[in-house]
Amino acid sequence: SGPLNPEIEKVIVENDLTVAAVLSGNRNFEARIHQSIKANYLASPMLVIAFALAGRIDIDLTKEPVSFDKKGEPVYLHDLWPSLEDIEMLVKNHVKPEFYKTEYARIFDGDPLWQHLDITKSTTFAWDTRSTYIRKPPYFDNFTPGLKSPSDLKNGRALLMLADTVTTDHISPAGAIPEDYPAGRYLINQGVDKENFNSYGSRRGNHEIMMRGTFGNIRIKNKLVSPKEGSFTINFPDREEMYVYDAAMSYMDQGIALIVMGGKEYGTGSSRDWAAKGTGLLGIKAVIVQSLERIHRSNLVGMGVLPLVFKENESWESLGLEGSESFFITGIEDIEPRKVLQVKAVKEDGHAIEFEAVARLDTGVDVDYFENGGILPYVLRKVMSATDTTARKEEVPNE
Repeated sequence: SGPLNPEIEKVIVENDLTVAAVLSGNRNFEARIHQSIKANYLASPMLVIAFALAGRIDIDLTKEPVSFDKKGEPVYLHDLWPSLEDIEMLVKNHVKPEFYKTEYARIFDGDPLWQHLDITKSTTFAWDTRSTYIRKPPYFDNFTPGLKSPSDLKNGRALLMLADTVTTDHISPAGAIPEDYPAGRYLINQGVDKENFNSYGSRRGNHEIMMRGTFGNIRIKNKLVSPKEGSFTINFPDREEMYVYDAAMSYMDQGIALIVMGGKEYGTGSSRDWAAKGTGLLGIKAVIVQSLERIHRSNLVGMGVLPLVFKENESWESLGLEGSESFFITGIEDIEPRKVLQVKAVKEDGHAIEFEAVARLDTGVDVDYFENGGILPYVLRKVMSATDTTARKEEVPNE
């Protein structure tokens, strides 16, 4: 939503102030409006203007004046609030049908920038390796026509230990890209100046940025680094603090599977496909939580990530887990809907904590997606199988 006055932002940061925004859109997630604004309140557009005129959030607009006029007389909300007749008159006088007819008539023309884009005539998309906005994603890099069934998880590590109500915006923020975070460092290395970073949302066609932004919200609270906030974790067994992305890549280089643990309402908020895509691309094989949002559960399955839920009244905290353990999950090899899996967490001193978790593969289709490593490999194998069947039929001579 744009930068703050530098002097104001300096005071906020230096004094660790909790300041608020009032907005009429529904993007009231932490750090979404601005990274220095911690509280966000939703209101109608007219109330947003009223709070802007008041200049503060701790005001009762039903009793206190919004402000004062030139004579020092109080001006209340009811003095400013338009009637329905006022609104209808403005709409009638200023919103014309021809506005829409004109715009819709040229909707496919695009603006001059769009019209002057250089294009390559091809049956497939011409990937530009220099682009920092659109890059060829790696979803099919290790694809094989034959199905390789998933195996039990052994010697896995916890990348994050999270509490309740982790939103999709915590998992995959859509706002500003911090200069010192992995995505910001990537852009700088690509020759992009800070003022041209744009946002995570605008660069969602570049998996390199979105992977680096996964669990990249500056307000996310990973218990492994508590009370510190932000995209940080501990790399085990060395216990080195690093960015979440850097730790995930370190584990991936060692062939170590990852899990994420959370509490209630995991994945709540707006449906964001990159919250699941980024999770999968970081090498996270399972998410173990107390409960999770319906659409995010489905998206995780679509990326080949196994969603698991603790038994009722259990949590990673109640079980005495700390996040430094090595994790083993058995029962994946012959997975079926809602199967109860066995999880063992082995602490550094050898002590083991064992518990059960329910696989939230709710249908046979979920199982198919998971066994294929996600919906994209599943669809590709189906298409290839159908193509092979058609080709064989065409090869059979007519009798």
